[in-house]
Amino acid sequence: MDRVRAWLIDAGIALALVVLGVGGTHGASQGQTWAREPGVFAYTLVVVAALALVLRRRYPRTTLLINGAAVLAYLAADYAYGPIMITVPVVMYTLGYQLPLRSAVRWGGGYYAIFFVVSTVRLLDDSGDNVWRQGAAWAIASLALFGAPLAIGAALKTRRESQADVRAALARRAVSEERLRMAQELHDSVGHGLAVIAMQAGVALHVLDRNPEKVRAALEAIRDTSRSSLDGLRAELQVLRSPVTDAAPRRPVAGLAEVGVLLERIRAGGVEVVADLSGTTDGDLPPDVDVAAYRIVQESLTNVLRHAGATRAEVHIRRSGDELLVDVSDNGVGGAAQPSPPSSPSSSGEEPPEDDGSGTGIAGMRARAEAVGGRLQAGPRTGGGFAVHARLPLAGADREPDLSGSTT
Repeated sequence: MDRVRAWLIDAGIALALVVLGVGGTHGASQGQTWAREPGVFAYTLVVVAALALVLRRRYPRTTLLINGAAVLAYLAADYAYGPIMITVPVVMYTLGYQLPLRSAVRWGGGYYAIFFVVSTVRLLDDSGDNVWRQGAAWAIASLALFGAPLAIGAALKTRRESQADVRAALARRAVSEERLRMAQELHDSVGHGLAVIAMQAGVALHVLDRNPEKVRAALEAIRDTSRSSLDGLRAELQVLRSPVTDAAPRRPVAGLAEVGVLLERIRAGGVEVVADLSGTTDGDLPPDVDVAAYRIVQESLTNVLRHAGATRAEVHIRRSGDELLVDVSDNGVGGAAQPSPPSSPSSSGEEPPEDDGSGTGIAGMRARAEAVGGRLQAGPRTGGGFAVHARLPLAGADREPDLSGSTT
């Protein structure tokens, strides 16, 4: 369809120049008394020069050869300068827009050189004593006739290619960001499930001989968690297999409405969890903030199971003005390597120190917070344990959030 449309445009331009050339050539010759009266041959050359433009998009060099032959024959036959000359800048623009710059300059320069020789010979025959003055003026005018359209075409070609490169780069960036998003989702959901499964398996092995009911509960928790993780994995893989359209299937987005189920899984793993979820009760959180807060809590508690060796964790989610404040802390071994860092937010009102962000989980949490215009800090607490502290703006996400003060 685009090709047909382009051909119709070129055909329209060519026909318009045919009409203009046939209708205007006789009038142009009236003002140039030294020129030959146009006849059938002159009008034929005018028509050929114009109709050659029909081929200009697919065959720009062929267009130049046909147009150049017609124009040069017209001038060599000593016909008047007229509408046929309008076809020349169209051809030169086409060269600049369709061909690489070197090729366009080479072909256009050859056309101009022959054109200049033929027109100069005419000038020497017709100008008399004013030949040098008219020759200089004609050299400038003819150079502009050829050079300016060529330069414009080349500039627009460069712009078109630059825009295509930008679009391609944006497409590659979008694909990369989508892959990173999926990797983060898989890390958060599947990684959390595996951590819970590992914890429950350890519990089952520990009480295998003396508490069958506890073993049953642990196995049921493993079954439920593995199903949930597999559902998340299948959903992300389905997205990868599906075409990128608005109708592409998506699994339900996780949010703070599911945080209760998350806490029960952690408690079933043997960790006491104390929760203050007052910030989740209104149910009117922006979707991106809702997802980010849930994933931050999920990843923080997953790290408690994996690394902390903790027996107790605290989760606090509440609103403060136009921000959602999220705190997750534990009493594990996360602070052992730091003998004297500041206290956790819940005990002293100070922020937990920034860690180096080298862990995939912490880096992912920080990226989620920053994606919604917020901030996240994570680090060991005085006396042991680890704290994660996030502020997620509910409105005006483009401003820099205030991280001073306590969240609990």
